[in-house]
Amino acid sequence: MLDSLFKLKENQTTAGRELQAGLTTFAAMAYILAVNPAILANAGMDRAALVTVTAVTAAVSTLLMALLTNYPIALAPGMGINAFFTFTIVLGKGVPWTEALGMVFVNGVIFLVLSLTGWRERIIAAIPHSLKLALTAGIGLFIAFIGLKNAGVIVAHPATLVAHGDLTGGPAALCLLGIGVTGILLARRVPGAMVLGMLVVTLVGLFTPAGEGRNVTQLPASILGLPASPEPVLLKLTFGFLGSTDGLLLALPLILTLLLVDLFDNIGTLIGVTKRAGLLRPDGTLPKAGRALVADSVATVLSALAGTSTVVSYIESASGVAAGGRTGLTSLTTAALMLGALFLTPLILMVPAAATAPALVIVGVLMMQSVSEIDLGDFREALPAVLTLLSIPLMFSIAEGIGLGLIAAAVLALGTGSPRRLNVVGYVIAAIFLAQFLHLGPFR
Repeated sequence: MLDSLFKLKENQTTAGRELQAGLTTFAAMAYILAVNPAILANAGMDRAALVTVTAVTAAVSTLLMALLTNYPIALAPGMGINAFFTFTIVLGKGVPWTEALGMVFVNGVIFLVLSLTGWRERIIAAIPHSLKLALTAGIGLFIAFIGLKNAGVIVAHPATLVAHGDLTGGPAALCLLGIGVTGILLARRVPGAMVLGMLVVTLVGLFTPAGEGRNVTQLPASILGLPASPEPVLLKLTFGFLGSTDGLLLALPLILTLLLVDLFDNIGTLIGVTKRAGLLRPDGTLPKAGRALVADSVATVLSALAGTSTVVSYIESASGVAAGGRTGLTSLTTAALMLGALFLTPLILMVPAAATAPALVIVGVLMMQSVSEIDLGDFREALPAVLTLLSIPLMFSIAEGIGLGLIAAAVLALGTGSPRRLNVVGYVIAAIFLAQFLHLGPFR
């Protein structure tokens, strides 16, 4: 039955190898079960409910990918997008998290329409390659900065804007310990390095004072337990932003940013993982790419309904591919393990911010690797890319960063007599961001 469903012999693999690969992928991305709720809880959402929703949306979306494409790719709420949801849309712009979920839903519907038509290629082509690379790297800097801030390694300062916190003890010291431990494990290619790093910090936190007579890590009442109810966030999305002109002008660039990040994140992951699995054709095209993007877009709609930020394909799937995964059975295994982890919810909620912060920093470092591909020798590419790269973390906004970068790219293209460096869609997107800047000011 498994061979018939997943074509194991055709893909030169076995059920045992696929199960091992699925376990490897789960170990590589299990950190999201603690990190995603920790980030979205800053928006005022219920953390326990978010653990359930994170696991369920990851499992359902991964299963959908397995059945539609038979690819060994797992999905879960995306890193970077969850930070954009919380710190830019909700906390930065003051949008209620229920409205932000509505924006995620609209983004998912648009993504689905684009995936069913040829328009997704036009959107992708509208953004210069250097800006795509800068966007990925900028998001990496952004979430790394958030991790250091959450752990108290970086604090506000009236004269210098930011400064280092107390690094001699408490959460900040544990965060630095976690970065060191996780970095060593990753450098030594230890499977599940991120989860192991979080485990070390959580355990050390049991004996590390955090002030007011409490330690950084608090023991739960029990180790095992039934999954928390998703009711506090389930089907809570609202669409008030569609009811006024100002609401639409606020929402449009935010939804556009969600869409761009969603598109680039998913397509980049699909190409990277399937190339490593040997699934790309000789001409570089991906069989069933349309189905894969449909799975991604449906997952985005489901994530908004369930009550979390956008679900995307995970680059950590490459670890399962490296372990021999070649079919959807790898993804099915990962999905099953995600659901099984729900019964460890008390342990997941026990993980402190000092333990999730190193994961944010490490993911940020991995995303920064794309900056090496930017041609800094061509100023028409360098200026928009560097503006994007710097403004995302310094302005605390992914939307502001990509908007500023696109406007700069459009100005340079027109000013240097090479307007074809951007297509019509690119100029339209840049104009939308410019109109938002002029009408409502920065994304704050």
